[in-house]
Amino acid sequence: MWSAAADPQSEGDHLPLDLISTLRSQLLSLRSRVQELEAENAKLSYQMSNCCCHKQKESFEKEHLEKGIEGIRENLDSISLVEQNDELKASGVETGKKKLKKKISGANMRTMNHIAKRYVALKVMYFGPRFYGFASEAHMEPTVESEIFKALEKTWLAIGDKKELQYSRCGRTDKGVSSVGQVIALFLRSNLKEIGAIEENSKEVVSEEQYDGEIDYVRVLNRVLPRDIRVMGWCPVPIGFHARFSCLSREYKYFFWGRNLNILAMENAGKKFVGEHDFRNFCKMDAVNVHNYRRHVISFEIYPTNKRYDGDQLWEIKIKGSAFLWHQVRCMVAVLFMIGQGLESPDVVDTLLDAERTSRKPQYTMAPEIPLVLQSCEFEGLKFICSSDARQALLMHLENECRTYELQAAIFHEALLSCLPSEQSSLNKGSIKEATHIHLMSRPTEHHHMKSDVPN
Repeated sequence: MWSAAADPQSEGDHLPLDLISTLRSQLLSLRSRVQELEAENAKLSYQMSNCCCHKQKESFEKEHLEKGIEGIRENLDSISLVEQNDELKASGVETGKKKLKKKISGANMRTMNHIAKRYVALKVMYFGPRFYGFASEAHMEPTVESEIFKALEKTWLAIGDKKELQYSRCGRTDKGVSSVGQVIALFLRSNLKEIGAIEENSKEVVSEEQYDGEIDYVRVLNRVLPRDIRVMGWCPVPIGFHARFSCLSREYKYFFWGRNLNILAMENAGKKFVGEHDFRNFCKMDAVNVHNYRRHVISFEIYPTNKRYDGDQLWEIKIKGSAFLWHQVRCMVAVLFMIGQGLESPDVVDTLLDAERTSRKPQYTMAPEIPLVLQSCEFEGLKFICSSDARQALLMHLENECRTYELQAAIFHEALLSCLPSEQSSLNKGSIKEATHIHLMSRPTEHHHMKSDVPN
């Protein structure tokens, strides 16, 4: 974690003296600054209690002083942590060059054992177009997960690798897919040492009374996360909790424009998905890792949104299920689009769901990834919380993002209106040859694919 640390093999068993001296000097300086800021804060508080004018200005100044104190205290925690490591080293608690190297990097749970921690679930939203999926195992950057871990490292909320932190995620969404309800779980630094100890031996969800005095995880993380990722809430969870396997159900939404689509036919076909079926013909095959393609779809709905453009209605498909196969939702939507365009009969869904009759999936292109959203993940007993300050900041951020995208849409609309009528008419006169549709059941079948996880 500390880039200035020297190679322990060349410096012996102790941290370099100049580094220790520098850190201690910074610690004394920061403590002095905290005292100064607290004195100014107390002075402003007294003035506010005795003065009725300039309240807005003083409140603003007080808020920024408090933020400054909080930030400096976070730095003090970081410096003290390294200093504590060196004291432990000097007292003989840890010996050997390998252990010293681990302490410098900060990437071990032994270091985190000396500070309070608790097991926490975080509810996360992200806008997917910029990312190569959620999981960092995609070997392409950036991913949502890698950005979250950068924020956790920057704020010193988590120390260690994923295994040490007992990290888990509910869903592994693909490149371009967004979410407003992704859930992850891991150990995070805590202000409440006693609560953390209780939770480590508990298998029950923590009561709301045990939130008081805790780090505002939402506020701290959202300050350093990129604009297209936000933490929506947090909740303490028992040690046995797993974001993927403890999930009761997942709900996806898929947005689309309804022009030239038979919505009623799509809706009737979509209802055939409800229930437990073999969905091998509605996913990308993973013959090595997946041997059971039966999944339970709890509900299916299609309904209009309040958005329209140029007379075209924006619709959304909502699909809820206990779990989904790799690319299952996008394959289901692709077949529904063919039905909505009148290219396939709604009965094709029954044929594709009959694994004995149709044992291999016909080749067809999935629906695009950008309109797909992981809407929510359901868990028993989890109630995500968010402080009033963090919620207000989150609402302001999301509103600003909406305004930004509305402005961008307005610019593109102006470009559309600025097209010359003569150019538009000449384009309309050109003949566009429609591609010949080959019915699904007449197409070649796909080869099996190998994949270790099953994102949509």
